[in-house]
Amino acid sequence: MKLYFSPTSPYVRKVMVLLHETGQLNDIELVSASGTPLLPADPLMGKNPLTKVPALERPDGPTLFDSRVICAFLNNKAGATFYPEGDRRWEVLTLEALADGILDAALLMTYEARLRPTDKQWDSWTDAQWSKIERACAALNQRWMSHLAGPMGMGQIAVACALGYVDFRHDARNWRQGNSDLATWLKGFESRPSLVKTRPPET
Repeated sequence: MKLYFSPTSPYVRKVMVLLHETGQLNDIELVSASGTPLLPADPLMGKNPLTKVPALERPDGPTLFDSRVICAFLNNKAGATFYPEGDRRWEVLTLEALADGILDAALLMTYEARLRPTDKQWDSWTDAQWSKIERACAALNQRWMSHLAGPMGMGQIAVACALGYVDFRHDARNWRQGNSDLATWLKGFESRPSLVKTRPPET
């Protein structure tokens, strides 16, 4: 199988962490496919019509895309329990969706600053995206700490990758303020080897 990836993509990082955690890293060939919404990556043409990473090319089926789809596939392939059965499954899926919402907002902020001409950048838009991140972090700190401290699942991986990306691109805004329990949890969780090995390069 081939994984089309960018080392700075937080969605790719979710997949890479899961590959490390499930021991499947050697089963995957990594294919660089860095791009932007304005300049899509050429290797993705014909693989993912959205030209987004990650995309997982398989020998026995269509290419999979969207990190949640790929992670669910890899979980099943490994016979793992990062997406558990029963009622807890819905908590994991909801927590992963919340984390991906943080990523969506943080990426929009990044694109606004990096891709839009300076004279057309909209501060109110950027602040609105940050408000989503603030609300999500507050919800994690107030509602989800018992889950984050529980059995390892895709929810924890997704949250760690989301907050790691916010640190990577928007650290000055300080999501930790008022979220001390969440900050303490992340400090411990991101010391896992799978998180250490997938940290984005400082670019």
